[in-house]
Amino acid sequence: MKKMMILALLAAPLLLSAQEAAQPAAAAQDAKPSVQDIAERNKMLYSLGFLLGDNLKRQLILDNEDDYKALSQGMRDSLLNKKSQTDLDQYKPAIIQKYQDDAQIISAKREAAQQEYLENFKKEKGVKELDNGTLIKLSRAGKGKTPKADATVKVHYTGTLIDGTKFDSSRDRDEAFETKLTDVIPCWTKALQQMKPGSRAKVVCPADTAYGNRPVGQIPPNSVLVFDIEMLSQGK
Repeated sequence: MKKMMILALLAAPLLLSAQEAAQPAAAAQDAKPSVQDIAERNKMLYSLGFLLGDNLKRQLILDNEDDYKALSQGMRDSLLNKKSQTDLDQYKPAIIQKYQDDAQIISAKREAAQQEYLENFKKEKGVKELDNGTLIKLSRAGKGKTPKADATVKVHYTGTLIDGTKFDSSRDRDEAFETKLTDVIPCWTKALQQMKPGSRAKVVCPADTAYGNRPVGQIPPNSVLVFDIEMLSQGK
């Protein structure tokens, strides 16, 4: 089962619902594509290729130009329905082993980078470490009372990984997020109790105060999360 999951790695990040995938098909059958349509299609396919490549490089270590050429040639031959230049069954065990070996190396490097980020942020002026390890730095104080642990709050937020990759933003949706503090990750429960209405803060969540070893959407397992949170209001 694990081998099947490794060999199917490209499917997960780019899944479309059946409805989304089917919508353009019927309308496109009769219409002759314009030059602009072809250009847009090429851009879309380029973007798809870029995302597939981005997904691959997150899971594999490729050392040089020859590595990239060999990989891209194999993908090209497969897409063009050409016969494989190798005995695929012969190399499947080596492929699986590479994924496993590379995953360990990538995970170790990522863990080291996250730990370094946490340590560096702790040293910044104004950073407060809470009792569960959550880190918060207020950039605007706000007014009024801080919420209790079971209060309802309304906030705007942007969430990123430590490298700046954005995974969610209420600001992008132009829709404030309202929630009870008992219904969010522990990092938020603790951090938002430090914030008054009108305040704004950078909140850094160690993995065990966020989603732990669970992958969630674009968030890989064991991720340190960074939030820019603005407290708009609080209820009872």
